[in-house]
Amino acid sequence: MTSLIDVIFLLLLFFMLTSTFTKYGEIELMAAGQGASADTEAERLFLTLRPEGLMLNGTPVALDELRARLEAPEGADPRLLLISPAQATSSQELVDVLTLARGLPGLTPVVLR
Repeated sequence: MTSLIDVIFLLLLFFMLTSTFTKYGEIELMAAGQGASADTEAERLFLTLRPEGLMLNGTPVALDELRARLEAPEGADPRLLLISPAQATSSQELVDVLTLARGLPGLTPVVLR
């Protein structure tokens, strides 16, 4: 009986040591507050995330061309990107858009509910 317990313990130890532990990264979400006044000088862009694809200000846009559409000339006024994910949108799509938007200067992404 003790040999069976030893084998089980060794298997447990083996699987614990060989398994991969993944550390998930955290993403800070800036959500629109209820009744909060927005900056009136900032240009507003509206991005909708749907299972069919992305829509920027009502026009379809692919993720790879979104960066070019969001980039502003140097010295331009600050802009606000309002992101509205649909219920069926995956979290990875939202993370991809947020990562892209945070890398652009003068653009503040805000996630709507």
